[in-house]
Amino acid sequence: MTRADEFFAVFDRGPAALEAALAIDRTLKGRAWPDRAEVRVRMGIHSGRPALTDTGYVGLVVHTVARICAAAHGGQIVLSAAARRAVSRPLPGGVRCRSLGSHQLRGLRERLALFQLEAADLETDFPPLRTLASSRRRADRR
Repeated sequence: MTRADEFFAVFDRGPAALEAALAIDRTLKGRAWPDRAEVRVRMGIHSGRPALTDTGYVGLVVHTVARICAAAHGGQIVLSAAARRAVSRPLPGGVRCRSLGSHQLRGLRERLALFQLEAADLETDFPPLRTLASSRRRADRR
């Protein structure tokens, strides 16, 4: 599903989503872009059962993954705890999930435990996630 400059993909299995995110990030980093541009895509991965309608997938799970993605920074892959559990098998060699703690995302009642996908060839240093608490901290500093 495509909306503006966003892409949503649905996978039958958690490991396939993780492998796709890694492949996308690595492909973008390995490509030579015009004018030495750096293309950095933020990715969010969540697990659940959206409803399929004539216009595409809908439901809280779709909104949740959109909020996870919006909280991330360019070059960052963020997973929910549900997505981490859906992977359930050992991660590919050299890949790990680092806990980013529990976060309140805009429009969601429950706080979510979030994880950052890490590997030797992925960026690992990012500012704090763009969540409600971090937004309030930035506003308080002004």
